[in-house]
Amino acid sequence: MRMRFVELSVGAFIVMGAIGLVLMALRVSGISAQGAGETYTITAYFENLGGLTERAKVSMSGVTIGRVTNIHLDTEDYVAVVEMEIHNNIATLTTDTSAAILTAGLLGEKYIGLTVGADDEYLQDGDEIEDTQSALVLEELIGQFLFSKAEE
Repeated sequence: MRMRFVELSVGAFIVMGAIGLVLMALRVSGISAQGAGETYTITAYFENLGGLTERAKVSMSGVTIGRVTNIHLDTEDYVAVVEMEIHNNIATLTTDTSAAILTAGLLGEKYIGLTVGADDEYLQDGDEIEDTQSALVLEELIGQFLFSKAEE
């Protein structure tokens, strides 16, 4: 009887551990069981994404307000086109809103940070953000630093 209790306890512990690993993997990957609700799509053009991926968060003042849904290359201008879905409860993004690719921590994940401007008109579904800042690429900064030191 005692052996059966130990076996059931170990089995329950393993099942709880597996459930915990699945929940942690879903949280880290950004996939959620909740529906996104009503959203609208806006687009931004960037020279360099620096590792930004689809499903990356879009935030304003540190609060997640949407997700990156699609990334592709504009073959006319050779810039990256990023499509974002923004929650409908954030309907006050002005037409002079700026978007920047930021990093969470020193070597963390990339996300888009939005900063609202002071215009009177608001972005609608399908509009574009014109003021963008590309990602800061660490390798380019190191190369520029080394090149400037070599000239001295």
